[in-house]
Amino acid sequence: MNAWDLKQKFLDFFKAKGHAIIKGAPLIPENDPSVLFTTAGMHPLVPFLLGQPHPMGKRLVDIQKCIRTTDIDEVGDDRHLTFFEMMGNWSLGDYFKKEAINWSYEFLIKILKFDPSKINVTVFAGDKEAPRDDESADIWLSLGIPKDRLFYLGRDDNFWIQGTGLGPCGPCTEIFIDTGATKCGPKCVPGCKCKKYLEVWNNVFMEYNKTATGKYEKLVQKNVDTGIGVERTLTILSNKDNVYSTELFAPLIKLIESKTGKKYGDNLKSFRVVMDHARAATFILGDEWGCIPSNVLQGYVLRRLIRRAIRHARLLGLERGLLQSVAVEIIKMYFDYPVLKQKQAFIIDELNKEEAKFLSTLEKGLREFDKLAKDKTLSGTDAFLLYQSYGFPIEMTMELGAEKGIKVDIKSFEAEYKKHRESSSTTSAETFKGGLSDVSIETTKLHTATHLLAEALRRVLKTDIRQKGSNITPERLRFDFNFDRKLTPEELKRVEEIVNEQIKKSLPVVRREMTVDEAKKLGAQGEFQHKYGEKVFVYSIGDFSKEVCGGPHANNTKELGPFKIQKEESSAAGVRRIKASLN
Repeated sequence: MNAWDLKQKFLDFFKAKGHAIIKGAPLIPENDPSVLFTTAGMHPLVPFLLGQPHPMGKRLVDIQKCIRTTDIDEVGDDRHLTFFEMMGNWSLGDYFKKEAINWSYEFLIKILKFDPSKINVTVFAGDKEAPRDDESADIWLSLGIPKDRLFYLGRDDNFWIQGTGLGPCGPCTEIFIDTGATKCGPKCVPGCKCKKYLEVWNNVFMEYNKTATGKYEKLVQKNVDTGIGVERTLTILSNKDNVYSTELFAPLIKLIESKTGKKYGDNLKSFRVVMDHARAATFILGDEWGCIPSNVLQGYVLRRLIRRAIRHARLLGLERGLLQSVAVEIIKMYFDYPVLKQKQAFIIDELNKEEAKFLSTLEKGLREFDKLAKDKTLSGTDAFLLYQSYGFPIEMTMELGAEKGIKVDIKSFEAEYKKHRESSSTTSAETFKGGLSDVSIETTKLHTATHLLAEALRRVLKTDIRQKGSNITPERLRFDFNFDRKLTPEELKRVEEIVNEQIKKSLPVVRREMTVDEAKKLGAQGEFQHKYGEKVFVYSIGDFSKEVCGGPHANNTKELGPFKIQKEESSAAGVRRIKASLN
């Protein structure tokens, strides 16, 4: 079974169980500053998990592309990936533990033909804040899982709550496959970092709401949020001991061997870094919202991935062009993401430009590193010099140091960095206030204001203005749109005036459910080619604006208050950015 067969079987299975197939969200989150990238299938669905109705109903299934950057430095081992796909099924206040667990087991045993004797499961052991999940345990026992393959684990392993530590939360049950490896010791249980147990599926049961006072209240709408990784499942189905030995990476290994003359088995780490990072970079550059290499936020992560891959390509003996060749193969492989093919020229051009930029200083930077690293230490000031003058991300300097037994003073680097930049991202895990889980009055108002702003821009500038990105916190909105020059003061003033005119008119905000075709005929704005399922919500603001959106929104524009544009600037080539607030 290949990856595409696996994904289709998953969608078909849950469609037969009454789930609507929805399209996965872009990698760069829309309207959400809480994370840099979509990290899990549940991320784009948070508003609906919090109670907002979904236009496709209460049972959903999808394949979500994800980026996780906390373990970039670990890529090269047997199991870490930066980009991966997550299959997920969801219940928004419909079915709960019994159905979710039964269907997970049925899919693994009957559809994928997993050996039942190798399945181990974990459930929440309970603590002083929430009780033991005996309900899930009893369901597993009823399915024939023996007690010696059912493990009760603590909060860190089997209880989910969002990053804020407040809001919807609940126990989870995880499914592991026993690989047959010998236990690392008597305390070896699923979740151990040895290779005996391989996690394949996680079912999260959101049944509580944690309040600001620390109290766990029962939720009115109980949700199921599940995730099963494509690459991990394929590894098990292929009887392989690591993700890179599956058919997903075989064409890339063959390509890199032919380009470099080196053997994969002799250069595992460099091959894996090039494959993983090139795949992640291709998907980030080819994302619906898009992003280019830079020194901040998503662009910083992208630059870090590309430059680390370039260094490992050089370790394989290839000076130029390897990433671009691998990217072309990846675009060919992932035919189920047509946006990659549509953006192929852009992807290759950006990889070429970043490679040329980095290679122009790389050799000098490596020589400077050797010169600066005295007595097995590298000062923060010198690390910053490598960053500023030679384009070395600090993580790459640290990796070089680790390879050569040189300690890098990261604390003094961060202090030096702060002196030179008021705000930027030096870590791939940076998060920000707000986000989809912050469905507050403030963010709801600002979300509504983005619709007014988009329409005002179309009326002042040109009718084909489209949203290219959005980010909302309780304090301000940020709206990216296609336009090829700086707006004049007069244009900005007029846009601001139009938005405030609509706010003063006290226009009702009305939500209607309809098909995509009906939305198009109505003249609603939306990125129809990639975002939506068969049914959508169209939000109309009086007769001024019609837009396909997931919400949330105010009920009337009079709730918004005065609108003020704070800043207008370039975001990328052909893309402008407006930051605005409501006073």
